[in-house]
Amino acid sequence: MRTVAVRSLFLGLLFLALSAATFGQVAIGVSITFAPPALPVYEQPICPGDDYIWTPGYWAWGDDDYYWVPGTWVEAPEVGFLWTPGYWGWGDGVYIFHEGFWGPTIGFYGGINYGFGYFGHGYEGGRWDNGHFFYNRSVNNVNATIIHNTYNTTIVNNNPGASRVSYSGGNGGVEARPSPEEEAAARGRHIGPVPAQAQHLQAARANPQLRASANQGKPPIAATGRPADFKTGVPASEAGAPYRPPARTENNAARTGAAGSNSAAHASDIQPHKSTPSNTGNATLDQKYQQQQDKLSAKQNQEHQKLQQQQEREHQQASQKNYNDAAKQQMEQRHQQQTQQLEQKHTTQTQQLQTRQPPPRQQQSRPAEKPH
Repeated sequence: MRTVAVRSLFLGLLFLALSAATFGQVAIGVSITFAPPALPVYEQPICPGDDYIWTPGYWAWGDDDYYWVPGTWVEAPEVGFLWTPGYWGWGDGVYIFHEGFWGPTIGFYGGINYGFGYFGHGYEGGRWDNGHFFYNRSVNNVNATIIHNTYNTTIVNNNPGASRVSYSGGNGGVEARPSPEEEAAARGRHIGPVPAQAQHLQAARANPQLRASANQGKPPIAATGRPADFKTGVPASEAGAPYRPPARTENNAARTGAAGSNSAAHASDIQPHKSTPSNTGNATLDQKYQQQQDKLSAKQNQEHQKLQQQQEREHQQASQKNYNDAAKQQMEQRHQQQTQQLEQKHTTQTQQLQTRQPPPRQQQSRPAEKPH
């Protein structure tokens, strides 16, 4: 009962901190069956002030379409923190978005070449020194008469062939694997997007001109000087590649719709997985398929239980250490993202198993009796 009460308090604080429109807009857990458009070509707006970090633009998913989230300068939430961009990755037959995060070191972002210092691995756009951020002017648009913490180091881009590809893995995607250091960054201390980034994302989603179907991969607002400041945005000079979305199918709609409707906040909110009896008329086939379902359901329920226990421990730790509202908010966001990712993974696994299910036995209808 104590855990339930603590969780209810955290969720209340979370919804006070985030509006209903913003909460849940991040594309974690959403999986799409066709790749996002190429990254558009655009110029970086001038840096607005000290200790702002460049966050590159990317394609997000919402309202049954990809839409462009403009690159923007964001004030670092803590001294020493850097931004690891999010990325789309291919896995289990779908494209899944992995959200970016702030932390003392750069993590894995799919090997995507976002430019402006993010060339696939690490960050060459600047560094922290004695509590201040120093900008590499060779890859950043910085006015040195206003911002004095600058240096010049020429960076050789060793990833030109994939410079416009916006996803990792799959057909035509960037082939990259995380290094041990990048994996450690994701496991270490880090936080999710700050409120200014959530507002920026929401503003982008609400702008119909930023949808790929409207701009054909060449958004009219490709980057901004500050989050959600679209009035002074920089347009894309060209699309990264011709935009050719696939024809929509019922399969596409079903899989993306299932992901988008998943709003579970914790692993404990998910109902246990159950198998569905098969009736092919062949007892051997039915038994074999039932065993496959039971094995998959047991594995999925075990993963749910493991995640639930982990989240419960983090709730207890937050209560014992008296987390502030910001830390509680970040924890709840992370829990929702973890839960939705796991459930989407399970949905995909179940769908793949269903495609191998034997066809049902055809029921023969009895002929109608003739009237006497």
